[in-house]
Amino acid sequence: MPTAFVMVNCDLGIKSEQKAINQLKNVPGVIDASEVAGVYDIVVKITSDTLDSLKETITQDIRTIGVVRSTMTLIVIE
Repeated sequence: MPTAFVMVNCDLGIKSEQKAINQLKNVPGVIDASEVAGVYDIVVKITSDTLDSLKETITQDIRTIGVVRSTMTLIVIE
């Protein structure tokens, strides 16, 4: 089962990370979404039945969240 970790950068400002996390937790396939300190604001763990649907989730569901500014995806090698 394809799995990925998506590093997310959000808009600057109070509560933008929490707003994104609340939306991310409702995305099908999202296992966990946690706020982190460092270069990225949020780390998201996602899984899917196929690699194509995993990519679709990232591009259509995660990257389209309004406060998300950029992402970096790490696909787990099985």
